[in-house]
Amino acid sequence: MNKTSFDQLLGEQIGHEFAASQQYIAIAVWFDNRDLPQLAKHFYRQSIEERNHALMFVQYRLDRDLGIIIPGIDSVINDFTDESAPIALALEQEKRVTKQIEALFAVARTENDALGEQFMLWFLKEQVEEVASMSTLLTIMNRAENLFDVENYLVRESVGEGNDASAPASAGGAL
Repeated sequence: MNKTSFDQLLGEQIGHEFAASQQYIAIAVWFDNRDLPQLAKHFYRQSIEERNHALMFVQYRLDRDLGIIIPGIDSVINDFTDESAPIALALEQEKRVTKQIEALFAVARTENDALGEQFMLWFLKEQVEEVASMSTLLTIMNRAENLFDVENYLVRESVGEGNDASAPASAGGAL
């Protein structure tokens, strides 16, 4: 089968999603180690969500008989200067993933790959939500008078919870 730019970027995105998952675990552990259970829980959940995204790309490749290679990932950042730094990193990560998803969509369109383009639509919608959610969390962190306000915000707003029935299937099933 002839490799296309979309096919290549799709394979790379699996690695990007797994890397995001690992980075979120590192952030969660950092917050957990500082006895901030709601921030830790939020980022543990974000890690699972990114893992599920990676496996959505895997399932798509399986469904289209594109072959699968699970790439390794680079080291993640494990130490931060203060409580807003991990959230700022997460926001930058979500912005970077948004650009990656936009590039995938654009290449699918350029290659006249209607199935690929349709698959990427859900991820475009998801990235709008991810960037907005992380941006709000960073704003709350920067405005909060103390960390308990941030913890209470996460409980009160149930940030990042809920399943999206329109989400693509994940290989092995979503967690």
